[in-house]
Amino acid sequence: MPADRPRNVSDVMPQGGFSGMFSVAGMPTELKVSYWIWLIGGLLGLLGGVIGLFGSFVLLAVAPGIGIVVLLLVLVALALAAAQIILAMKMKEGREWARFALTILAGASLLLTVISASATDGRSGSSWPGFIISLAATVLMWLPNSQAWFASLRGRV
Repeated sequence: MPADRPRNVSDVMPQGGFSGMFSVAGMPTELKVSYWIWLIGGLLGLLGGVIGLFGSFVLLAVAPGIGIVVLLLVLVALALAAAQIILAMKMKEGREWARFALTILAGASLLLTVISASATDGRSGSSWPGFIISLAATVLMWLPNSQAWFASLRGRV
């Protein structure tokens, strides 16, 4: 575990709030691309979660038992999308723990993709593009230029 791990909730929140979301000055190109992939993916996840929320409300009216399960899954997806955005912003600040957490998130994406593919007998490959994109973002975070950038910030953050 990196030495810069968060010690309380305020350490997790982005510095200066969400207003610095679009500032990527000083980062190597690889990390900029990775950051935008994670950020856009999280924003799309929030959008999909909101749409799923409306769908789960409709399902609650039609089939309450299934609707509750779907609602819980949508709420988990919304929480993960929000966490992805916050982790991307902390990675942009040079926090190595956020980079590790995003790597774990990509691993979880692989696991969910494999489970989804096996549950549908390979008929639905819609999860694979999302995993491949998160894999690319993860690889970009661990390239030599990215490693050097994190190492240069190690004592300052």
